[in-house]
Amino acid sequence: MNDTWLPGRTRAWCMRLSVVAAALLPLTVAAEPCRPLKAPPKGAITASWYGEERHGRITASGERFDEHQLTAAHPWLPLRMLVRVTNLLNGRAVDVRIMDRGPGYGRGIDLSQAAAEALGMRQCGLAYVLLTPGLQRH
Repeated sequence: MNDTWLPGRTRAWCMRLSVVAAALLPLTVAAEPCRPLKAPPKGAITASWYGEERHGRITASGERFDEHQLTAAHPWLPLRMLVRVTNLLNGRAVDVRIMDRGPGYGRGIDLSQAAAEALGMRQCGLAYVLLTPGLQRH
């Protein structure tokens, strides 16, 4: 490979940068424990979360979205229905109230920031989950 097009200082800087990047790469990969390697089990859906960008906006239920409440958006479950969401990677579960419609992008449910934190998926952004719909409404 001919690298004569780079001046000496730039070439040395690029070499140092590549060494640092190579040293950090294993840390970056290890920092994503919530991405399972195999396919999700039957009945599992992909969950994502949203928070600050929607905080305070009116939802499909007519209530204001609060990122600190245990709520979710689902395309067809009845509004105000309680649903248990279980993270399949770590087994954590949380009960959320459906208060909006969505999500998009091929995902099954959008969770509030508080629900994502309770499930241990906030850092990753996505997780495979199982839904257990309840019959109670608030």
